[in-house]
Amino acid sequence: MDNREWVRQAICEIEADYKRSSDTHLLKVAVPGFQYVDLYFKDESTHPTGSLKHRLARSLFLYGLCNGSINEGTTIIEASSGSTAISEAYFAKLIGLDFVAVVPENTAEEKLEKIAFYGGTFHKVPPSDLYRAAEDLAMKLGGVYMDQFTFAERATDWRGNNNIAQSIFDQMRYEKNSEPAWVVVSAGTGGTSATIGRYIRYRGLSTRLCVADPEGSVFYEAFMHRDYSVTSTKPSIIEGIGRPRVEPSFVPAVIDRMIKVPDAASLACIHWLQSLLDRRCGGSTGCNMYAALEIMCELEARKAPASVVSVLCDGGERYANSYYSQRWLREKGLHLEPYTEQLNTLMEKPVWSRPETDEASTN
Repeated sequence: MDNREWVRQAICEIEADYKRSSDTHLLKVAVPGFQYVDLYFKDESTHPTGSLKHRLARSLFLYGLCNGSINEGTTIIEASSGSTAISEAYFAKLIGLDFVAVVPENTAEEKLEKIAFYGGTFHKVPPSDLYRAAEDLAMKLGGVYMDQFTFAERATDWRGNNNIAQSIFDQMRYEKNSEPAWVVVSAGTGGTSATIGRYIRYRGLSTRLCVADPEGSVFYEAFMHRDYSVTSTKPSIIEGIGRPRVEPSFVPAVIDRMIKVPDAASLACIHWLQSLLDRRCGGSTGCNMYAALEIMCELEARKAPASVVSVLCDGGERYANSYYSQRWLREKGLHLEPYTEQLNTLMEKPVWSRPETDEASTN
C-alpha cells in the first residue's frame, strides 16, 4: 500500500469513528436561587475517551495526516497532563500507530491507566521539563511531536465542522434564551477559547466569552497586562487547564473577560456540583462553574432573562485519589469550607461575595 492510500484509509477510520458517536449533551442545570438566569453545561465527558480533549485529538490527527507529517509507521509523541494523551492514544490505536505521552510526574494514576488501556506508553517528567522532554523524545524516536499547545488553535476548524462552538449554538437554538449572554470556559492550550471566540465573531453573535484561569497559570496576568512573556514556576493543581507560560494557541483578542479562580474554589465547586448533578466532575469543570456563578449573579441582579453556557470537561472518576480524597486535600493545604459556605449561601440569595481570605481578582 502506498502512503497516500494509507493516509486516505486513516482519515476514513477517524471519520467513521466520528459518525459512530452522537453529539455530546447540553445539560440544563437547575441552580436554586436563580430566577432569571439559566445555566447550561456542554457535557464533553460523554466522548469515547471521556473528555473535551477528544475533539482536539481528532483535529490534531486530521491536521497531521492532511499536512503529511503523520504517515504509516509514524510514532506519535505528545506533552500532556493526561486527558489529551488519553484521547491521542485512542486515535493512534485506531489507525495503528505507536503513541508515547510525556506527562508531569504528578499526573493522576487513573489517567495513566487510560493511556495504557489504549496501547500508549508514558514518560513522567518534572512539569518544567515537559516541552523539552517531548521534543527530545520525538527526535530520538524519529516520531512526530503533536504539540497541542502550539497547534490547537490552528488544527480546529473554528468556522464549523461540528466544532464545540457550532455544537453549543446549534443546541441552544431551541432554548428559551437561545443566544447566551456569556460562554464560560477555561484554558489549557487555549484552543477551545480561540475556537469559541472566533465562532462568535464569525456568526455576528452578541454572546461574550469569559475564560476562567486557575492558580499557578499565567493566562490571566497576560490578558490583564498584555504581557505575553510572563511565566510561572508554580504548576496548576487543576489538571488540564492553566499553564506556566502563554501558549501559542492562546488568543486573548477574542476573549472579553477573564476571572482568576482559587484552587480551593474550583474544588469546592465540584463537591457542591455533585448535589446538583448527582455525579462527579473534574477540577476544570469546577473552575468553569465558579466563574460562571459570578457572572450569573451579575446577570440575576439585572432581573432580565438570560442564559450562560459552560463546559463539563471530564468526569470525576479520574480524580478519586486527588480532588475527591480528604487526605489529598489536607496534604495540599486546601481549605474548601469558606467556598462551600459561599456556594450554599448563593442558593438562598444569588449575590456574589467572595470569602474575605480570597485575594484573587477579576475583570
